[in-house]
Amino acid sequence: MAQEIHGTVAEGFEAVREEFAAVVAAERPDYEGQLSAYVQGRRVVDLWAGAGTDGETLFGVFSSTKGAAHLVVALLVQDGTLKLDREVAHYWPEFAAEGKGTVTLRDLLAHRSGVIGSDAGFTFDELADDRLVAERLAAQRPFWRPGTAFGYHALVIGALTGEVVRRATGRTLQEVYEERIRAPYGLGFHLGLPESEEPRYRSVQPMVPTPPEQALLDATPRGPHTLASIAFNEHVPGAGTLVEHPNSRTVRAKGPASAGGVASARGLAGMYAAAISRVDGRAPLLKPDTIGEVGQIHSVGYDLVARAHKSYGLGFQATADMWHPFLGAGAFGHSGAGGSQAFADPRSGLAYGYTRRRIAFPGGAAPENDRLVRAVHGAALG
Repeated sequence: MAQEIHGTVAEGFEAVREEFAAVVAAERPDYEGQLSAYVQGRRVVDLWAGAGTDGETLFGVFSSTKGAAHLVVALLVQDGTLKLDREVAHYWPEFAAEGKGTVTLRDLLAHRSGVIGSDAGFTFDELADDRLVAERLAAQRPFWRPGTAFGYHALVIGALTGEVVRRATGRTLQEVYEERIRAPYGLGFHLGLPESEEPRYRSVQPMVPTPPEQALLDATPRGPHTLASIAFNEHVPGAGTLVEHPNSRTVRAKGPASAGGVASARGLAGMYAAAISRVDGRAPLLKPDTIGEVGQIHSVGYDLVARAHKSYGLGFQATADMWHPFLGAGAFGHSGAGGSQAFADPRSGLAYGYTRRRIAFPGGAAPENDRLVRAVHGAALG
C-alpha cells in the first residue's frame, strides 16, 4: 500500500509533489522524510511522508549542520568581526603549534588546514564537546602541510571554526546561531536541542543495504589508520557508530557544530532562504558580496580524505560542482551522512531542504535528492 503524501505545494510546483510521491513509493514501507523549498523567500514546497512524521518533526542531519555553523562565520566576516585572510592563531594563539601558524581562516574554511582529527582520537562523549575537541586539536600536527592540499575535516571543522568564533566574540558559535539566525526566524534547525523540543525528534535508523550494496561496502573497507579513518574517528575502538551520535541526548543537547544538529526540511530550507532572500519582511542575512565569497569555489579536485573529486566554498560545499551541475554558479550548502541535503542557489532564488529518517546508501546526500532537486529547480525556473 502506497504511503500518503502530506503537505502542500504552490501553483506550478505540482510536479514536485508527484516526484516526491514516486520517491516514497520506491522506498521501504517504513520510509519517513520531508521536502521543503523556497523561491525568492516564499515557501513553495512543504511535503512529508511516513508514520510518526509531520512537517515539524526533527531528524539528525549530520554534516548538514555545517551549513548553520558556517552561516554564523559568514555573518561575522560580513560584520568585520572576523577576517578571512587573518591567521587563525591571531584569534587563537595556541593553534600555531606544530607549524600551523600560517593557516588563515580562509584556509580552515576551505578544508586546507590538514587538521582533520587527532592521532589519539576522541571518545564518544568527547566528540560532543566542541571546546574539548578544539583544545586537543590546537596541539595536533597537521596531516599534510597546510595549504598544499585539501581534505574533508568531517567531524572537527565546526569545533575549529567555533573556537575562532568564541575567541573573537566571547560567545559560542551555537549561541550566536541561536540569537542571530534560529530564534529570529523560528527555524526548526537546532544546534543544541532544548529538552522541551525532544518530543519532536525521530531517532536515526541504520542503513539497510541490499546484498549488492553490502558487497560494495565490503569491497571498500577503510584501513584503521588512513586519513579517512582519522577524519571520521574510526581509529578509536568503542567511539560509537554514525547512527549513535544524533541518537544521543548529550549530542543533541550540545549541538556540536560539525555534525550534531537536528532539523526539519522546513528548518533547513528556511535557513538558506533567510540567507539569500527577504523572508517575512526581513532583509537577507547575507549581502551580495558575502554570498559571492562563501559560494566561490576555494578547494576543488582530489579530496585526500574522501579520495574523490570534491569542491568547497568557505565552510560550504560548492553544490553545483559537487552534486547538481544544473544549479547556478555559486550555489552553496551542505549534505549530511544520513541523506539530508540543503542549499541556496542565489541565481534562481531557490532554497532547498530534504531530510530522511533512515540512513541512505551509500551515505552522504541520498540519491533521491538528484530527482527532487531537478523537479524543484525546473518548477522554480517556470
